[in-house]
Amino acid sequence: MSDARVPILMYHAVATDPNEETRALSVTPEAFAEQMAVLDDRGLTPLTTAALAACWRSGRALPERPVLITFDDGYEGVHRHALPALAKHGFPATLFVSTGWLRGPYDTGGGLDTMLDWDQVRALAAAGVEIGGHSHSHPQLDQVSDATLRFELIHCKEIVSDQLSSVPASFAYPYGYSSRRVRQAVRETGWAQALAVGNGLARRAQGPYALRRVTVRRSTGIEEFERMIDGRAIARTFAADRALTKGYAVVRRARRARRLVSRAGA
Repeated sequence: MSDARVPILMYHAVATDPNEETRALSVTPEAFAEQMAVLDDRGLTPLTTAALAACWRSGRALPERPVLITFDDGYEGVHRHALPALAKHGFPATLFVSTGWLRGPYDTGGGLDTMLDWDQVRALAAAGVEIGGHSHSHPQLDQVSDATLRFELIHCKEIVSDQLSSVPASFAYPYGYSSRRVRQAVRETGWAQALAVGNGLARRAQGPYALRRVTVRRSTGIEEFERMIDGRAIARTFAADRALTKGYAVVRRARRARRLVSRAGA
């Protein structure tokens, strides 16, 4: 199944009453529970990010109908609401934490809503959730300097390692933004694999540092969710997202080029 196309589901907050900043990319606890039940009923097999990457690196066969359940940022509802639903079905998942957003000694105050604390992160890890990195302060990594980029990657890894007594292997790019420079830095700082967004199915040919995910939102109905996990109509479902992403990518490249010119002339 080296040519398998795997849906990697990207969640953010799981909350009954999220704030306006996180509402669009949140799902209700009821919707999340229903989606997990659909995965179980349809016979999908959830994997962690590390497990998927290990299969593709080694050439081992994937399980029947693989799927990944991933969460970005580190919102408190992942522990409060998502973990019971995952546990009910015996599903593993991957949580990518922005270490400077979590409550505790490294909190920079940047979290967008109520965030996890480190005791909750440890409880998630103990329950079978892979803890990965999502940078320290959640910047657009393709827009920062080389020094800041390496700090974001290394500091995040060091904090997770210290708090969990295990070295994280998987990374997810904040906002999904990366570049050849960013991917190289992620590899050089010891992350074994990394997830983008792309709103498409993941394939081995994408390489371990640019695996695509599909976004699950508050507006994602159950029929759309079923099409997503079946890999049907993905391009049509996310056509508007892709157009916006391509347009914004041009703007961001231009901004970075202007900054580099400005630095060179300083």
